[in-house]
Amino acid sequence: MRKLFSFLAIACFVTGALAQQDTLKYRICLRDKAATGYSLEKPEAFLSDKAIERRKRQNLPIDSTDLPVCRKYMDEIRRLGARIVVTGKWNNFVTVSCNDPALIDRIAALPFVRSTEKVWMSPGAYKPTMSVGRDSVVNQPTIYPDSVYGRAITQIQLSNGDKLHEAGFRGEGVTIAVIDAGFHNVDRITAMQNIRILGTKDFVNPQADIFAESSHGLSVLSCIGMNRPEVMTGTAPEAAFWLLRSEDEYSEHLVEQDYWAAAVEFADSVGVDVLNTSLGYYTFDDKSKNYRYRDLDGQYALMSRQASMVADKGMVLVCSAGNSGSGPWKKITPPGDADNVLTVGAVDKRAVLAPFSSIGNTADNRVKPDVVAVGLGADVIRTDGNQGRANGTSFSSPIMCGMVACLWQACPDLTAKELIELVRRVGNRADFPDNIYGYGVPDMWKAYQQYKESHK
Repeated sequence: MRKLFSFLAIACFVTGALAQQDTLKYRICLRDKAATGYSLEKPEAFLSDKAIERRKRQNLPIDSTDLPVCRKYMDEIRRLGARIVVTGKWNNFVTVSCNDPALIDRIAALPFVRSTEKVWMSPGAYKPTMSVGRDSVVNQPTIYPDSVYGRAITQIQLSNGDKLHEAGFRGEGVTIAVIDAGFHNVDRITAMQNIRILGTKDFVNPQADIFAESSHGLSVLSCIGMNRPEVMTGTAPEAAFWLLRSEDEYSEHLVEQDYWAAAVEFADSVGVDVLNTSLGYYTFDDKSKNYRYRDLDGQYALMSRQASMVADKGMVLVCSAGNSGSGPWKKITPPGDADNVLTVGAVDKRAVLAPFSSIGNTADNRVKPDVVAVGLGADVIRTDGNQGRANGTSFSSPIMCGMVACLWQACPDLTAKELIELVRRVGNRADFPDNIYGYGVPDMWKAYQQYKESHK
């Protein structure tokens, strides 16, 4: 009877809490920033020193997209009764949570509002919204005394990234943001304890434990950041990392792109150089929001518009192409259709295409994917702290991301766009790029040699 009472008490508490939660979220796109209290002449008031320095170093302008969303507009939206969840200054929107569609009609009538769109609805009172458990940790990885990379040696050797490491370029001084779904047990895995994690931020649910959520980000991070010789060494073992959560695995709605946009802007603010995102979207719980092939133009999806601006802020975005190559969709998924990003397809360790790797081109006929890396049988760390293997462009992307970080360390004078172009240029299919392999497997050592030759 006591147990039953306890269960009922918990159930009542949960039900009561859920009853108070909002059930709808909307993206409110704004017309302008006319009421801003900030000035482009004083960027230090709204950009961090690192963000300003990055723009100066690459001769990039600070423009109106850098100005924060107008506080006056946000205050007016709050006054009407909506709760602001995230904001996006580059695309000038706020995302709000509420229970009443009529409230959104009143917000839509405000003179500074351009449009509104429903981007989330509650999956239901009895469906989970966060993880409450952890996988068991074993922490007994296999030792490979003949290799600092362990079994992961082939996935860096394929692009000669190991030669960058031998030359001293292992990602030191480069900050990488991993935007993902969760980083399960990263804080408990012994082999990952010397990864330099600068901080974490959860844009989906700030009350959740980012180290209890999805294991996806854990495996992604291991491809880049592992620094445990004879167990596993990733492609940028001396880089520093921000771990950011934007993917909500409990439902599939447009709002995840709002979270992602906010995560990208946060990364900019804390001085990130390179971003990896092994996420992509084309179908949603609300089927009316599903994408069509003609939408893959780098501008239709919010995520793609945001991604296309990353290089203009001096950062490099590396993203997965998607895993739809053998399914009915087949195509890349946003943000992989964005301009000025490195979209990465998957091959095996012999450089043969993984059948699931999504293909291009974009709707406006740009070559996608940009490059390929190992994503079939990729070596990763599992939630138990031991090694394993995984399939997906989710892993070819971070493997490439780490090597891009090391290449930028080796070629510090390059701008983000120049670095992206250099990586494409050294692909083994660069003379005849296609919509399957893109520019092919890039030779990162060749890229460094070209850079040295041009900077004599």
